[in-house]
Amino acid sequence: MPLIQNHPLVASVIVLLIDLLSWHLLPYKYRIAKVAVRLALFLAYSAVIIGAGMSPLDVAPWPDDGPRHLIAIALSILWWLLAARTLTGVLGILLTRRIGHSGRLLQEVMGAVIFLIAAVAAAGYVLQLPVQGLLATSGAMAIIVGLALQSTLSDVFSGIVLNTTKPYQVDDFVSIDGVEGKVVDIDWRSTHLLTGSGSTAVVPNSVAAKAKIVNLSRPSDCFGVSVNIMVSPNIRPRRVLDALERALQGSSALLPSPKPRAMVKEASPTTIEYSITGSIRSLDNKIEVRNLLFDLAYRHLEAAGIAWQSDISTDNGMSRARALLEDVKIFKSVNAEEKNRLAQNLVPQEYAAGQVVLEAGEVSDSLLLIATGVVSAAVSDGSRFIEAGRMGPTEVMGEQSILGDTPSDARFTALTSCVIYRLDKSVTRSAMEQQAEVTRALKKLQAIRQHGSESVLLQKPTAVRKAGFLGWLQKR
Repeated sequence: MPLIQNHPLVASVIVLLIDLLSWHLLPYKYRIAKVAVRLALFLAYSAVIIGAGMSPLDVAPWPDDGPRHLIAIALSILWWLLAARTLTGVLGILLTRRIGHSGRLLQEVMGAVIFLIAAVAAAGYVLQLPVQGLLATSGAMAIIVGLALQSTLSDVFSGIVLNTTKPYQVDDFVSIDGVEGKVVDIDWRSTHLLTGSGSTAVVPNSVAAKAKIVNLSRPSDCFGVSVNIMVSPNIRPRRVLDALERALQGSSALLPSPKPRAMVKEASPTTIEYSITGSIRSLDNKIEVRNLLFDLAYRHLEAAGIAWQSDISTDNGMSRARALLEDVKIFKSVNAEEKNRLAQNLVPQEYAAGQVVLEAGEVSDSLLLIATGVVSAAVSDGSRFIEAGRMGPTEVMGEQSILGDTPSDARFTALTSCVIYRLDKSVTRSAMEQQAEVTRALKKLQAIRQHGSESVLLQKPTAVRKAGFLGWLQKR
């Protein structure tokens, strides 16, 4: 082209301007195309300056023409910088395809090294500077700077190790050195965690590289949750473990596999520490599940007559039936004298695991109060029963029959061995007449359970419609 032949310096500047415009105008999602265009323009720029008599590996020409000579020097130095930038972009694409976006820190470090090499090469080839002396001086300076920035360099190289080994990556939920949160960024110096309280914790990479790291996001479909409970060493561990096992079975939020378990974690002369662990499908409700496990553990331990960090019974001298009424919510407003009368009418009944306590469609003649164990409530969708929830100590069943002699909408089945107290319908209605708050509590409980049953049935998966040859055969 005449422009390149007659005005090579102008053509070089035009190529540089096109390169800058293409890089800024093309969206980031076309990153591969942007790097390809940059590579093509770099090759075109190389052809232009070499065709004009300039070599990046030699001193700039035209020493007698001052302005032209300076422009040639600038364009030759720019060639080295463009080469470094193009090579960095190509390596970034290759690393992203190989190790993903988690290798961003490694890409940045490699880019810095490449640009440093390009700057030294430009100083040696284009400016004809004594590179050996420069390298020796820079080496001494590097030692001084390295000593001054020892902790910072430790963070940088630790970050490279973390990006290479990838014990965690962005969007993972991790626990680093006791700090738990979601990884939102990994930069040159530190790892940024978004904690459960909504604040940002900055963990230096050197600390993360040495600390115990627990990645809560691997495997991706199973997240562990656990709570620790302290109990007096005067209580037999088997009693405590049985109560905690029932507490685990009382939570439908835990995944069946891996199997939830209770175990003795640590013992001392003053306390025995127990741990109950399970798995959930999402970390979004981890706090709610932990709170539920603590509540279930408390209720089942209390139902077994075990108080935390104490060897005394929880009934304070009351009978078992009377102590149960203290914790049943619908009887909270009833005075002590009336509770004593109700306790005398409670009749205990034991159920084995798998035994039906109250069948769907059955009109119960009593209000049922769970003293110990876990009961599953299931509703029918027309073809099968779907579990709507699980119940534990101090919860009641049969409220529909008490309120209106209507049959139960759900089937209640004992998941574990249970002790359930029966309070005759006539005695319960007498208490309702004397205390209107009992009636309101039972109606509120009935409304909550009906809403829960409807929600479960609405989540029923739709049947997959068969098509194709098999569907045609079934229609014939």
